[in-house]
Amino acid sequence: MEATEKFFRVSRWYTDLAPWTWDTKFVKLRKEVRDAFASHMDEGEAKKYLYSEDGKKLMADLAEPMGDIPGNAFAFVDCCAPTDTERFSTKGGAVYSPRSALFYLLQSKKVADSAARGEVEFICLRPFRNITKAREFRLFIYEGKLSAMSQYHLIRHFRRLEGVKDGYWKKACDFVDEIVWRLPVKTLVIDIYITSGNDILIVDLNPWGGETDPLLLNSWERDWSIPVGIQLMAPPTEIKGDVKVSF
Repeated sequence: MEATEKFFRVSRWYTDLAPWTWDTKFVKLRKEVRDAFASHMDEGEAKKYLYSEDGKKLMADLAEPMGDIPGNAFAFVDCCAPTDTERFSTKGGAVYSPRSALFYLLQSKKVADSAARGEVEFICLRPFRNITKAREFRLFIYEGKLSAMSQYHLIRHFRRLEGVKDGYWKKACDFVDEIVWRLPVKTLVIDIYITSGNDILIVDLNPWGGETDPLLLNSWERDWSIPVGIQLMAPPTEIKGDVKVSF
């Protein structure tokens, strides 16, 4: 794998971009554990693995870094998070022990597919935070400049964003100008979170095009050298007057 492709792994870009993301701890995985992750276990198989020698060793490796995290942790791997698990849908992915962290990682098909592709080297641990969906965005950086910024969660129009969108765009442009020299590639996608204190934190880095979703930009087939600013979900259409509906 090319060095630039590996840069999209959190374990690689964290060194260069740590001041702009959450404090993250890394637990390196033995080959036999990486192989286990790639097998994609159901709930019963995952429970059984927890009592295996490999499972016990890994939980011991996770104990110290998780103990240093106040409150719940968020556990993921180099290129993906277990967002396809029950734990993520019910608790946002918050885990409170090495056992629960390993249990849900083993059941994630996303993690299994990533491990099968040879992308998994570490379990990554961050303090768990409740994310306000209106504050997450995807940045499209083209040849070192911010070309577009999309609302990340396309669930509805957030009216509160209308009053701050210009300030968010300027802040994102300044952010890109500040960090771009640290990046080995100048055309990429960065997912960010804007805190209540108006700081920008990096959630993830993604390669340009391919399987990366262009969200409200709709397509990768456009002239990215022309900036289009921040793109938000449109407000719902209000229909006035007499409306007749036939069934």
